Amino acid sequence: MSRAEQTGPEQIGIRKGLFGVHGSGDTSGYGGLVQAVTLPGSSTRPYGGYFDEIADELAAGLAEMSARAPGYDEAVEKVVIFRDEMTVHVRRQHLRPVALTLRNRDALRFELCLGVNGVHYPDDHDRELHAVYPLASITHNRRVRLEVAAPDSDPHIPTLTDIYPTNDWHERETYDFFGIVFDGHRSLTRIEMPDDWQGHPQRKDYPLGGVPVEYRGTRIAPPDQRRSYN
Repeated sequence: MSRAEQTGPEQIGIRKGLFGVHGSGDTSGYGGLVQAVTLPGSSTRPYGGYFDEIADELAAGLAEMSARAPGYDEAVEKVVIFRDEMTVHVRRQHLRPVALTLRNRDALRFELCLGVNGVHYPDDHDRELHAVYPLASITHNRRVRLEVAAPDSDPHIPTLTDIYPTNDWHERETYDFFGIVFDGHRSLTRIEMPDDWQGHPQRKDYPLGGVPVEYRGTRIAPPDQRRSYN
C-alpha cells in the first residue's frame, strides 16, 4: 500500500513546556520547549490500497440516494490517510447518510461500528469536540474511521443508534465524559458518573480532583489542591 501524499499538517495551537508546568517550578529541563499542535492534513488521490475504492463507492452511493441526500463533496470535509489508516471527516449534518451508505452498499458493507470515541481539542476553534467512529467490514475485511466535529457552543451530533444499535451505550458514555449531545438518542443519560454530576471529566478543561477522599478518618485533599509546581 502506498502512503498518500499529505497537503500539510493543520496547526490548531501551540504547546509551551512539556508537562503543563509554568514558572520556576519546572525542573524537567523542558520549560522552554515550544511545539506546534497539529492535526494530519488532507490526503490527495490516489490514496493507495482499497482506500480509493471506499471513496469511490461512497461517492456513488450518496449520488444514488434521494434528492435530499448530500453529494460526496458536500458531506465529506477531507480524507486523511495516516499510518496506513483511513479517516473520513464528515460534516455532522450529513453523518447519517454517510453511515447508511457505508453500511448498506454491497461494495462497502461496513456492518460493524466499534463504538464512538470522544476527543477534546480546546484550541481547535469552533471544532473543539470530535466524535470518532471506527467501522469494520466483516464481509470485505476492511476498516475505515469516521470523524465528526462540533463546537463547544453547539455540541450536537445526530445519533447513529438506529443504524448501529450497539452504539447505544457508547454514545451515552461519550455524552457523559465529553458533553457531546447525540440528537435522537432514546435515553441520553449519564452511564458512569452520578446523574447530578457537574461537568464532563475527560474534557481537557476539566479540573483535576475536586472530590475530597477520606481514608481512615484522614481527609486527603483533591489532586488540584495538593502540592503544585505551577
